[in-house]
Amino acid sequence: MHAFDVLGDPVRRRILELLAGGERSSGEVTAVIQQEFGISQPAVSQHLRVLRDNGFASVRAAGTRRLYAVEAGPLREIDLWLERFRGFWDQRLDALATELARGKRERSSATEKKETSDDGHG
Repeated sequence: MHAFDVLGDPVRRRILELLAGGERSSGEVTAVIQQEFGISQPAVSQHLRVLRDNGFASVRAAGTRRLYAVEAGPLREIDLWLERFRGFWDQRLDALATELARGKRERSSATEKKETSDDGHG
């Protein structure tokens, strides 16, 4: 399965978001996903299996619990693929940062002028 097919499902994206906060038991993941998406425990298990089988998550046994964690490898591959598109938004974000800084300077300058004129010194 292609990485974007894996991440194309909102349930699997949400599971990865949960795991990004640190290792979680299958029971914890299942409880949150069932509450948010209203799907069965076997359906959550299937999503966890897809993430595990495609390298996005790892699992380890801790007594009777199964603990899941994010695996960075496939996410790095997606990041590398997205790299060719970053220029489209980086330029716009740089321009936005410039405009925000300009607006902040203008507001600061206007405030200073107002304070100076209110003091009677301007």
